[in-house]
Amino acid sequence: MQVRNPPDAPQPARCRATTTCPYCGVGCGVAVELEQDQDSVRIVSLSGDVAHPANHGRLCVKGSALAETLSADGRLTMPQVRDGAGVLREVSWETALDLIAARFADLSRTHGGESIAAYLSGQLLTEDYYVANKLFKGFIGTPHLDTNSRLCMASAVVAHKRAFGADAVPCSYEDLERAELVVLVGSNLAWNHPVLFQRLKQARIDNPLLRIVVIDPRVTDSCEIADLYLGLRPGSDARLFNGLLAYMADRGRLDRLYLKAHTQGFDAALKVARREDCSLGAIARDCDVDVERLETFYYWFATQLHVVTLFSQGVNQSTSGTDKGNAIINCHLAGGKLGLPGAGPFSITGQPNAMGGREVGGLANQLAAHMDYETPGARELVGEFWNAPNIPQGPGHKAVELFAAIERGEIQALWIMATNPAVSLPDSTRVRAALAACPLVIVSECMADSDTLAYADVVLPASSWSEKDGTVTNSERCISRQRGLLAPPGEARHDWWQLAEVGKRMGYQAAFGYSGPHAIFREHARLSGFRNVAPRHKAGSKPLAASSIRRLFNIAPLAELDREGYDALRPIQWPVRRGEKGELIGTLRLFEDATFNTPNGRARLVPVIPQLPHQALSDATPLRLNTGRIRDQWHTMTRTARSARLMNHRAEPFVELHPQDAAARGLQDGALAQLAGRDEQGSVRGDYRARVRISHGQRQGEVFIPMHWNDHFASHGRAGALLAGLVDPLSGQPESKHGAVDVMPLPCEWQATLLIAPGVWGGHEDLAGAMTELEGCYWARIPQATLVRCQLAGEGQPDWALWCERHLSVQAGLWAQDVAQGGISAAGFREGRLIWWLRVTAGAARSDRQPNIAWLGECFASDQLSALERRSLLAGRLSGQADVGTMVCACHQVGELTIRQAIQSGDRCVEALGARLACGTRCGSCLPELKRLVEEDRSDERTDSLEMA
Repeated sequence: MQVRNPPDAPQPARCRATTTCPYCGVGCGVAVELEQDQDSVRIVSLSGDVAHPANHGRLCVKGSALAETLSADGRLTMPQVRDGAGVLREVSWETALDLIAARFADLSRTHGGESIAAYLSGQLLTEDYYVANKLFKGFIGTPHLDTNSRLCMASAVVAHKRAFGADAVPCSYEDLERAELVVLVGSNLAWNHPVLFQRLKQARIDNPLLRIVVIDPRVTDSCEIADLYLGLRPGSDARLFNGLLAYMADRGRLDRLYLKAHTQGFDAALKVARREDCSLGAIARDCDVDVERLETFYYWFATQLHVVTLFSQGVNQSTSGTDKGNAIINCHLAGGKLGLPGAGPFSITGQPNAMGGREVGGLANQLAAHMDYETPGARELVGEFWNAPNIPQGPGHKAVELFAAIERGEIQALWIMATNPAVSLPDSTRVRAALAACPLVIVSECMADSDTLAYADVVLPASSWSEKDGTVTNSERCISRQRGLLAPPGEARHDWWQLAEVGKRMGYQAAFGYSGPHAIFREHARLSGFRNVAPRHKAGSKPLAASSIRRLFNIAPLAELDREGYDALRPIQWPVRRGEKGELIGTLRLFEDATFNTPNGRARLVPVIPQLPHQALSDATPLRLNTGRIRDQWHTMTRTARSARLMNHRAEPFVELHPQDAAARGLQDGALAQLAGRDEQGSVRGDYRARVRISHGQRQGEVFIPMHWNDHFASHGRAGALLAGLVDPLSGQPESKHGAVDVMPLPCEWQATLLIAPGVWGGHEDLAGAMTELEGCYWARIPQATLVRCQLAGEGQPDWALWCERHLSVQAGLWAQDVAQGGISAAGFREGRLIWWLRVTAGAARSDRQPNIAWLGECFASDQLSALERRSLLAGRLSGQADVGTMVCACHQVGELTIRQAIQSGDRCVEALGARLACGTRCGSCLPELKRLVEEDRSDERTDSLEMA
């Protein structure tokens, strides 16, 4: 019976708000419908913001699932301090903040400000970042403040500064749609920036003359729209683009007028490029690409003016990532392919506010407002504006070196905010040892399943997306508001507030007495214009005042915004100026006047000597390791793993390798494998265990693994444990794309799928402990909507009945044992409800009898199972129910086998599949995979026809 509210009861009010997605650097706008009553505010629906210039209403699968990640379960809600027994105890905010301020003050007196450090994140809002930099660099007096953005775009920053005199991305997303040629280098746009991929795909439909080139060692989903693919040898990017520079020069395709009027250094750059054989054949051999494909790419690039080269981590994450970036920029400058609609080198960042962090000095070598320690007068300018007494003399430790300094004992206190370095940094085992040895580790975090919390002496509960209020800047320099829609749970507080409260307790009340993010943003905007003279190098221009510093970053007009104006701020690209009528005007693209931020106003071409990866292959580690993101996960999964549908596309850690490499090692698709590297002394580095995925898109001699899994979701899933802490000497960015490993079968005598009701186990600790009794060698924990799925493997012959009774809270109510095959199927019940379900199979190979997890999830949600459902439990599916296979479409939960069956029945195009199954009709993230499945079917048909002939 439906109970209606009485007529006079107040009805929930609904309203609409816009905010910004917290995932990748595209910076998509999000429209949210809220429902509010007297007790609470709830998100009713979530969609793309059609008015936002980044996405025009599109969202990828991660963005569309944001509302599914907002549960208060698993959130940190109270400050905690570790007691003398090593146990974290809840305390008041006053206790936690007083402790931090007192310890910081004591360390500053006894060891100096440089004994204190901070490690931040591109997940922070610009206002959080700004207060952190002001506190640490301006008042504590330590330069040792760095960010996880160091891991993804630091090399591009240095390349920009060397070429343009400023960290300035010249392009806008609109340029992708106005280009004649778009080149993707080291960027799997389809998975890592899906909305931009959809925009580019639509641009190709709208303009049949647009060509797209993908340059990547792997055949990725981005190749779906490629007119040309170059599967180059990892690390050979600089050689490829040096060859392009020489090709343009040899064939008269340089813009000599542009080079003469607006650049410097071309002759030196070309001379260094020509030190090696620049014939097409030699470059093709060194890059391991087809010579005809190479010549086609060179010809297209050289003969088109409107070229955008979009590059990402595949270029940056290298010990020579800066040089690779400059090799790309050199080619654009040499051809005058910059400062025009549809033209320019375009660094696409990984995080939502990586650029915002750069604006306020989030890297250890930077100061606020796009200044740095090397710029004459910058320290004095920032110190005067802040009235700060302790601006450091020079740069601090970059991320990898920062943790090495902690290991050496030079840094006594570390404040980590919104990041998980125990997982994400290279040589993560060594990073964990450094954290364990650090006398004071403070962690500001919103989620309880961060591995770094295990090393925290003080835990501060932080606000998360939908609660945080401030601004972010995306990859095209567009500043957007991220609006606080919901109240933080419990005692969680904003990061800027935590920092400001510590600053006030250290005696700096006047500097940190902010009333809210609006006040912080206005100060940030004022500093951007403080003694900032726009670059002008025309004849007769006045000399620059000694106290002023030229910088492209300038949002000074936004400092005039009142609170209402700040709340209503619409997306705008910096630099920002006022129009004749007082309106705010952003800047679509930079360098249209060919004036750069160098002393003489000219862009610089940089000589580049190509270098091989520093992590060398050997007999013990013969395979080149590539790490990266996957479509449905984000960073170390602390947010995305909260959405059940995002856990189904790639449910377990995996290793992707070429069929011949798999065959040589006796590995089958779906089997378990073990990866290990070697350190300089020959000792084993890391232990990564994962499912095998055999792929013809993987180059022979190379493997790919995802970066996301941590100790909360897999027993041995940390990619960072395999990587050496080697970095680009200029940028400090780690070499995460060029590891050296071997792969071997993981010895196991049994595998199992265990499904348990939420609450049966508290988390990964219970699973890890239970696996110890089983001689377990592998587990993966996969949270779902109504259950927790665990994939297990181990050795020996366990007493499964005893183990189930001991660890699964109730005895088995159903039990079937296949003595001949060594298999078990069982289930446990409490008061008629399904509490756990188990299937064990013998051997190391994955069983062909996969359960229907979706149907079993319905069984877990049911109060009482029917007789048919109960009888079907041991089979793992209803009689006649088909296996759906690996999830392809996360939005509509459509599996690979379902899609293949539809293709076989006649739906042989992506549109027909969408009409029948709805797959690909929402966010579009799965469209490349759908197209691949259709093309595989066509290929099989052609093969069958040839065999019959």
